[in-house]
Amino acid sequence: MPADPKRVVVLSSFTGNVMALGVPIVGVDSWSKMNPEFQDKLKDAQEVSDENLEKIIELDPDLIIGLSNLKNIDKLKEIAPTITFTYGKVDYLTQQIEIGKLLNKEKEAREWVDDFKKRAHEAGEEIKAKIGENATVSVIESFDKQLYVFGDNWGRGTEILYQEMKLAMPQKVKDMALKDGYYALSLEVLPEFAGDYMIFSKNGDADNSFMQTETYKNIPAVKNNRVFEADAKAFYFNDPLTLEYQLAFFKIHFLG
Repeated sequence: MPADPKRVVVLSSFTGNVMALGVPIVGVDSWSKMNPEFQDKLKDAQEVSDENLEKIIELDPDLIIGLSNLKNIDKLKEIAPTITFTYGKVDYLTQQIEIGKLLNKEKEAREWVDDFKKRAHEAGEEIKAKIGENATVSVIESFDKQLYVFGDNWGRGTEILYQEMKLAMPQKVKDMALKDGYYALSLEVLPEFAGDYMIFSKNGDADNSFMQTETYKNIPAVKNNRVFEADAKAFYFNDPLTLEYQLAFFKIHFLG
């Protein structure tokens, strides 16, 4: 492993983890490249995948990072030291510490984690004081032609809302989405999963016509103007840069 990597290729959802520690990235996956919150920071990075071996070779990386389901891992290891992580094997904050260890920046990673937990907890206390201890919050997303609702560890701000802020999750979401992290649902049953407040991770290029239906318009959170729309492309992940963006989003929308 390089002690001080200068040319990192990230092939999965850890781009923000690496950038948060100030380590230079030369190649990233397509999901990171299209994140509007990352675009300025990644303007000089090339979009690559685990099948673009020739392009990765041209980037001359000194470290490759990805998820354990990468293709061509043996070939990638011939290009540069390649480290993979299994999604969800450790919690989202421990993941940052593990990446900090890999990049020789464990101290910085731990300091950020401690500070973030404190700030998220404080914001959660303020939000509960305003909306009530028992007010429920659900997180939905439109993707392609499907609606999803999320548990407490699948990005989209769920880690902050449920793990750090300890906001209440609707019972139906607990029943169906906690185990796998997400649950695909139809418009007809969406009202059963809707919390008193809804975070809508909205894909502008998805089919969002459901928003014009009476079923959607009659959901109490919609009628009470308690749906907070976020740009899905900026909301997918749970790395430090995205978490900071999500925390600011929740403070603005819940607290004003």
